[in-house]
Amino acid sequence: QVQLVESGGGLVQAGGSLRLSCAASGRTSSDYVMGWFRQFPGKEREFAAAISRNGDNTDYADSVKGRFTISRDNAKKMVYLQMNRLKPQDTAVYYCAAGRSYTLSVVRTRPDEYDYWGQGTQVTVSS
Repeated sequence: QVQLVESGGGLVQAGGSLRLSCAASGRTSSDYVMGWFRQFPGKEREFAAAISRNGDNTDYADSVKGRFTISRDNAKKMVYLQMNRLKPQDTAVYYCAAGRSYTLSVVRTRPDEYDYWGQGTQVTVSS
Protein backbone atom coordinates (compact mmCIF):
# COMPACT_ATOMS: atom_id res chain seq x y z
CA GLN A 1 0.00 0.00 0.00
CA VAL A 2 1.09 3.52 -0.81
CA GLN A 3 -0.55 6.65 0.51
CA LEU A 4 -0.19 9.83 -1.52
CA VAL A 5 -0.82 13.37 -0.32
CA GLU A 6 -0.65 16.32 -2.70
CA SER A 7 0.02 19.91 -1.71
CA GLY A 8 0.94 23.19 -3.34
CA GLY A 9 -2.21 23.99 -5.25
CA GLY A 10 -3.85 27.39 -5.13
CA LEU A 11 -4.80 30.47 -7.08
CA VAL A 12 -2.31 32.08 -9.43
CA GLN A 13 -2.46 34.61 -12.23
CA ALA A 14 -1.90 33.61 -15.81
CA GLY A 15 1.80 33.47 -16.58
CA GLY A 16 2.66 32.58 -13.02
CA SER A 17 4.13 29.43 -11.50
CA LEU A 18 3.23 26.82 -8.92
CA ARG A 19 5.01 23.76 -7.64
CA LEU A 20 2.92 20.79 -6.63
CA SER A 21 4.32 18.27 -4.20
CA CYS A 22 3.29 14.69 -3.60
CA ALA A 23 4.37 12.94 -0.42
CA ALA A 24 4.34 9.15 -0.49
CA SER A 25 4.19 6.89 2.52
CA GLY A 26 3.93 3.16 3.00
CA ARG A 27 5.79 0.88 0.64
CA THR A 28 9.00 2.09 -0.96
CA SER A 29 7.96 4.74 -3.44
CA SER A 30 10.96 3.97 -5.65
CA ASP A 31 9.16 0.76 -6.67
CA TYR A 32 6.55 2.85 -8.46
CA VAL A 33 6.20 4.86 -11.62
CA MET A 34 4.81 8.23 -10.59
CA GLY A 35 2.46 10.45 -12.52
CA TRP A 36 0.45 13.61 -12.35
CA PHE A 37 -3.03 13.73 -13.81
CA ARG A 38 -5.59 16.48 -13.90
CA GLN A 39 -9.34 16.61 -14.08
CA PHE A 40 -11.35 19.44 -15.54
CA PRO A 41 -14.97 20.02 -14.45
CA GLY A 42 -17.23 17.50 -16.11
CA LYS A 43 -14.34 15.70 -17.81
CA GLU A 44 -12.42 12.49 -17.34
CA ARG A 45 -9.08 12.52 -15.58
CA GLU A 46 -6.27 13.12 -18.08
CA PHE A 47 -2.56 12.57 -18.14
CA ALA A 48 -0.22 15.50 -17.49
CA ALA A 49 3.23 14.09 -16.68
CA ALA A 50 4.99 10.90 -15.60
CA ILE A 51 8.41 9.88 -14.38
CA SER A 52 10.10 6.49 -14.28
CA ARG A 53 11.18 4.74 -11.10
CA ASN A 54 14.78 5.84 -11.48
CA GLY A 55 13.89 9.34 -12.68
CA ASP A 56 15.74 8.87 -15.98
CA ASN A 57 12.67 9.05 -18.19
CA THR A 58 9.78 11.47 -18.25
CA ASP A 59 6.78 12.04 -20.46
CA TYR A 60 4.39 14.94 -20.81
CA ALA A 61 1.07 15.69 -22.38
CA ASP A 62 1.46 17.95 -25.40
CA SER A 63 -0.58 20.62 -23.64
CA VAL A 64 1.99 21.00 -20.86
CA LYS A 65 5.23 20.13 -22.65
CA GLY A 66 7.82 22.86 -22.25
CA ARG A 67 5.95 24.44 -19.31
CA PHE A 68 5.70 21.65 -16.71
CA THR A 69 8.53 19.61 -15.22
CA ILE A 70 8.10 16.45 -13.18
CA SER A 71 10.80 15.29 -10.79
CA ARG A 72 11.21 12.90 -7.91
CA ASP A 73 13.36 12.46 -4.83
CA ASN A 74 13.20 8.78 -3.89
CA ALA A 75 15.15 9.30 -0.68
CA LYS A 76 12.50 11.74 0.52
CA LYS A 77 9.60 9.83 -1.09
CA MET A 78 8.53 12.99 -2.88
CA VAL A 79 7.36 13.78 -6.38
CA TYR A 80 7.06 17.30 -7.72
CA LEU A 81 5.37 19.06 -10.60
CA GLN A 82 6.83 22.44 -11.41
CA MET A 83 4.30 24.39 -13.45
CA ASN A 84 5.45 27.52 -15.26
CA ARG A 85 3.71 29.93 -17.64
CA LEU A 86 0.37 28.80 -16.34
CA LYS A 87 -2.75 29.40 -18.41
CA PRO A 88 -6.41 29.64 -17.40
CA GLN A 89 -6.99 26.34 -19.23
CA ASP A 90 -4.65 24.64 -16.73
CA THR A 91 -7.31 25.18 -14.06
CA ALA A 92 -8.16 21.71 -12.74
CA VAL A 93 -7.83 19.35 -9.83
CA TYR A 94 -4.38 17.77 -9.97
CA TYR A 95 -3.82 14.22 -8.77
CA CYS A 96 -0.63 12.37 -7.94
CA ALA A 97 -0.58 8.67 -8.80
CA ALA A 98 1.69 5.66 -8.27
CA GLY A 99 1.86 2.56 -10.44
CA ARG A 100 3.73 -0.64 -9.69
CA SER A 101 6.54 -1.40 -12.10
CA TYR A 102 9.27 -4.01 -12.32
CA THR A 103 11.12 -1.87 -14.84
CA LEU A 104 13.27 1.04 -13.73
CA SER A 105 12.94 3.15 -16.86
CA VAL A 106 9.34 2.82 -18.00
CA VAL A 107 6.84 5.67 -17.89
CA ARG A 108 3.06 5.29 -18.05
CA THR A 109 0.40 7.65 -19.30
CA ARG A 110 -2.95 5.89 -18.79
CA PRO A 111 -4.93 6.25 -15.56
CA ASP A 112 -5.67 2.50 -15.53
CA GLU A 113 -1.95 1.80 -15.29
CA TYR A 114 -1.81 3.42 -11.87
CA ASP A 115 -2.68 1.69 -8.62
CA TYR A 116 -2.78 4.45 -6.01
CA TRP A 117 -4.08 8.00 -6.09
CA GLY A 118 -3.94 11.04 -3.89
CA GLN A 119 -6.96 13.11 -2.93
CA GLY A 120 -6.15 15.89 -5.40
CA THR A 121 -5.25 19.55 -5.10
CA GLN A 122 -7.04 22.41 -6.82
CA VAL A 123 -5.11 24.68 -9.17
CA THR A 124 -6.90 27.80 -10.37
CA VAL A 125 -5.34 30.13 -12.92
CA SER A 126 -7.01 33.51 -13.33
CA SER A 127 -6.81 35.49 -16.54
